[in-house]
Amino acid sequence: MNNSSQNCPFCRPESILFENELAYSILDKSPVNPGHLLIIPKRHVADFFLCTHAEKDALLSLLDEAKSYLDGKHAPVGYNIGINVGEVAGQTIFHVHLHLIPRYQGDMENPRGGVRGVIPAKQSY
Repeated sequence: MNNSSQNCPFCRPESILFENELAYSILDKSPVNPGHLLIIPKRHVADFFLCTHAEKDALLSLLDEAKSYLDGKHAPVGYNIGINVGEVAGQTIFHVHLHLIPRYQGDMENPRGGVRGVIPAKQSY
């Protein structure tokens, strides 16, 4: 194990909801909305673009499984899917993780622009 993975919270996951050979899913510890999940490769890799094709397939497979689970448990009316790559993009844990954020009617006043809200002045267009 290298130094960067020794203190990584995603290298020692707790309460795994779903997993396959290369990835797993957990609840976000600071959820944006009820049901906010993270989908994470098992290998310690910081940058999504450095994931192997097999890892990306595994992440997307769990994304589908997690969406089906949330549809049944929380019945959201929409979703945001996000990946932060690099500190300037807001990444704070340098182990790849996909956010699956369920969205509910009225959870924010004006959701137009969706993920464009990462730069608030560019959300409305």
